[in-house]
Amino acid sequence: MTVETRVSDMRGAATTCRQDSPGGLWDSVKKAAVVIGSGILFLAAFGNSLTWHLQRFWGASGDFWQNLWTYLHVSFEGHHTTLFYLGTMLVPTLAFGVTNGLLLLVDTTGKPSFITRYRIQVDKNNPVDPDKLRHVLKTVVFNHLFISGPMVVAAYYLMTSRGDPCGPELPTFQWALMELAAFSIMEELIFYYSHRLFHQPSLYKRFHKQHHEWTAPIGVVCIYAHPLEHMISNMLPVALGPVILGSHLATTCMWYCLALVSTTISHCGYHLPFLPSPEFHDFHHLRFTQCFGVFGVLDRLHGTDTKFRQTKQYERHTLLTGITPLNESIPDTPKKGH
Repeated sequence: MTVETRVSDMRGAATTCRQDSPGGLWDSVKKAAVVIGSGILFLAAFGNSLTWHLQRFWGASGDFWQNLWTYLHVSFEGHHTTLFYLGTMLVPTLAFGVTNGLLLLVDTTGKPSFITRYRIQVDKNNPVDPDKLRHVLKTVVFNHLFISGPMVVAAYYLMTSRGDPCGPELPTFQWALMELAAFSIMEELIFYYSHRLFHQPSLYKRFHKQHHEWTAPIGVVCIYAHPLEHMISNMLPVALGPVILGSHLATTCMWYCLALVSTTISHCGYHLPFLPSPEFHDFHHLRFTQCFGVFGVLDRLHGTDTKFRQTKQYERHTLLTGITPLNESIPDTPKKGH
């Protein structure tokens, strides 16, 4: 056997090893494809059972929602562009503003105590530094007006090229649920990989470090980011789904509101009863190298949640259905010597 042949065989073996080794990138991609593909099939099957009953319940209110939409549709006849922007900018902005306004009352005053007792990082932001907050608010307003706004305009023109997103008929309840599920899968995929990309040393220092100035985040920090990061990692994962599926304005508006409120909760710093757990993303801000995704599916597949799963924060990462804060019912392990 010649030296060239031996070197070629070794390269081929190394390539095969890199592709097939457990925990490798290729292995993780294959696992992700299987899990996400299975999830799509499951959702399709699930849509024919429970969602049928939910749709009947939705229809029990009569034609209330359709009549309301018909009124708006007729009122804005010839001005569907305005209607689209009201639904994709004004309504989500109100949802974002009201949610964060209530949280900021607690963050800036440290009251009421029945809310602050649910703070995840007990010794932080009690109350929040006003100078840091003013700087954050300036960036948030800029990103929302000058990054999110133009992207919504671009989304409108892309969507209208395929049809009218403000059509006269609302989507069925079942179809809206299926679209929201598809949006969530797309968000998890795009956000995980773009977010992890911004953690590469060269990009982190230049772009993503700004967001991580807050090791103990508050709600409004969710869109405190460099404009490029806000465009690629915050807006694109949310905006792309409705564009690809050519969704109705009603579904798009609902999705934008859910996305903004959800990311606010993930950053809020409080693990409140009956709300989704923010422990996962709060840990990301605390440790930086763990928990890159939204739902944690790709983190599990890629092994970027291993340290998180060894912590008390992971034990607390659940829906709180009582009134006792989880940092009391699941306290931190006492340090040695204390």
